[in-house]
Amino acid sequence: MSAPSPAGEARALPPLLRDVNGALENLAFPLALPASADARAATRAARAQLEDYILPRLASLDAPLVAVVGGSTGAGKSTLVNALVGRTVSATGAVRPTTRRPLLLHHPDDAAWFDDARVLPSLGRVRLAGDGHDPAPEGAVSAPAPGRPHPATEQGADTLLLRPTATLPAGLALLDAPDVDSIADENRRLAGQLLAAADLWLFVTTANRYADAVPWKLLAEAGRRDVLVAIVLDRVPPGVEEEIRSDLLTLLTAENLGHAPIFVIPELPLGSERMLPAAAVEPITRWLQALAVDAEGRRDIARRTVQGAMRALADRVDGIAEAAGQEQAAGDELRAAVDGAYRDALQSVLAATEDGRLLRGEVLARWQDFVGTGEFMRGLESRIGRARDRVSAFFTGRPAPAETVADAIGSGLQTVVVEQAARADEATRRRWRADAAGRVLLEDLAPWRAEEVPAVVAREIRAWQADLLQLVQAEGADKRFTARMLSFGVNGIAVALMVVVFASTGGLTGGEVGIAGASAIAGQKLLEAVFGDDAVRRLTATARDNLSARVDDLLRQEREPFDRRLEPLSRQTPAETLRVLARQLRTALPPGQRTAAEDGA
Repeated sequence: MSAPSPAGEARALPPLLRDVNGALENLAFPLALPASADARAATRAARAQLEDYILPRLASLDAPLVAVVGGSTGAGKSTLVNALVGRTVSATGAVRPTTRRPLLLHHPDDAAWFDDARVLPSLGRVRLAGDGHDPAPEGAVSAPAPGRPHPATEQGADTLLLRPTATLPAGLALLDAPDVDSIADENRRLAGQLLAAADLWLFVTTANRYADAVPWKLLAEAGRRDVLVAIVLDRVPPGVEEEIRSDLLTLLTAENLGHAPIFVIPELPLGSERMLPAAAVEPITRWLQALAVDAEGRRDIARRTVQGAMRALADRVDGIAEAAGQEQAAGDELRAAVDGAYRDALQSVLAATEDGRLLRGEVLARWQDFVGTGEFMRGLESRIGRARDRVSAFFTGRPAPAETVADAIGSGLQTVVVEQAARADEATRRRWRADAAGRVLLEDLAPWRAEEVPAVVAREIRAWQADLLQLVQAEGADKRFTARMLSFGVNGIAVALMVVVFASTGGLTGGEVGIAGASAIAGQKLLEAVFGDDAVRRLTATARDNLSARVDDLLRQEREPFDRRLEPLSRQTPAETLRVLARQLRTALPPGQRTAAEDGA
């Protein structure tokens, strides 16, 4: 029975991995929580490993293995690379860092595997002349990878130098990486990126630095990913090899790397071209050649490494999900503060329109001037038909214009809305200031627009009053209502409707109760005389609904600056989605690559 084809294996996982990549892409971690900065870094690292290694490797399990030569500053990485290929291809020297741009060496027959963006697609590419020296002469560069700028424009560290080297075996490429503990931040970042894209690591350290913390952090990651690692212990003084090897093996075993081969290079003088003798690196050369000639073994290494990377990715996604959940919870609390403040503001405005408060003071006086408290009120005690005649007769006199009542109502309503908007803004800011993440979100938030909001509210109230006029006109368009409409006037009927909308005695005291109650009855009777009971109830409900909707829209505009601060959170992938994806990643692993706990899940 034939083994499953690499192409078949490659087709099995990419849809899930693309889902994972898309979910990670939708994470910004905008809140200043303790875990947010680390989560942002973990998200970038997870996406980089997906794009730089997991997806490309799954698409081409038969591609040459990429062995990254990494390690600490001054460990001798470039010297080792030069010795392995038998000529100077990588700069060495006392000035640090010596390796500023990563150099990938491959057999000439393998060039096609590396010319495109299959490996490390985020890096630019410059092809150097075969067996030449860095930098390449002008004209030795290849065309750029698809979607990349021309190599001549690539001056930074994010450029991959490609050099064919016939002394390397086909099926294996060496990647000389910057120092993992470089003094340059960009070099450290790039070194980590390259190691994450490796099929195997040649980790170079020295007799006096093999226990340094920074390299061991990366080696621990290699152990979690099940990466094939070989340790090169460089510049070992005579007589201490076994002691150092034993201690190093103990450290490796603790990080699940006890199987890693350890190659020892004794402390030797370098030749005239700063080259190690070929004999010093012969065991490493033989080991690499043995890997290169075994096509099925190379595929197994690639498969094992990519599966380990997926297992580590699942763990990382779980950690990212935890941080995302913390941001969701914090964001929910901040959003609840906004919701509560502006919900209370809306309820307070609507309460003021229902409990009679808006019929006191100036509004009450203008309404009484408009309808009168004598002849008109007494007429309402009679039959509706006779009342209509008396109202009509009253309007032939010199009453205050309806507009003064509308203005007074509008002014009172404006005061209430502006006051509640200001209170909601202050309540939200006070709650956010009490929260560490909220304080950061407030840093560049403009103060409340005390001079602009009243004008905005006034315009909206005038628009509502215009709605009432249209309601009255639409209701009176029937021929049966025309005479009555002409008698009372459209503006007068609209003002009466405003009064009925706000009519109640709940907020009035003393003599205002009787006056306002009578005034409300006057408006009610006037409307009933024109439209009838059912129509008045319908018009009043519509007017109240329209007012509520307009006030709600005003307050939504006022809360928008707060909502914009929280908008990135609403676009983030939910924590539970990330957890589900992490579980699916583990389930997708072959049984031999899952832990016992994962198999039982």
